[in-house]
Amino acid sequence: MHIRPIHQGDVARLAVLLEQLGFPSTERDVRHRLDYWLGDRAGALLGADDDGVLVGVAALHVTPLLEVTGKFGRLAALVVDEASRGRGVGRLLIRAAEERARAAGCLFLEVTSSSHRHPAHLFYESLGFTDSREDWRRFVLKLDEAADPRAR
Repeated sequence: MHIRPIHQGDVARLAVLLEQLGFPSTERDVRHRLDYWLGDRAGALLGADDDGVLVGVAALHVTPLLEVTGKFGRLAALVVDEASRGRGVGRLLIRAAEERARAAGCLFLEVTSSSHRHPAHLFYESLGFTDSREDWRRFVLKLDEAADPRAR
């Protein structure tokens, strides 16, 4: 198992993984999103490759801060193939994203997770993430009626 950058050849597997995450997507849609991500210097798509098969992906975005010197990293997505869960794939992806965020000068790495994903919450906490609901609130303004911010 190794972590590598995602590329256009991963479109079909990405569509499968996104569906498992609860976001059914056509390959055409995934290709379009991938074009955007691959052209965004602030983003990184990291894939877990198990003998030539993409079994997981982490989407990291780095954003500069204004209020202090530094940046923060945000895991915009993390999914591991259902058949590969429990094998340390998610841990490898998180650690790779953490290394990338540190190298970019990030002060912290954040991830949001839908309230119904309790196993994911326990997973993040096992890796040292803390639930910051006491410190922060997330407010969402829908700009597109088709968007469902609860799923993010």
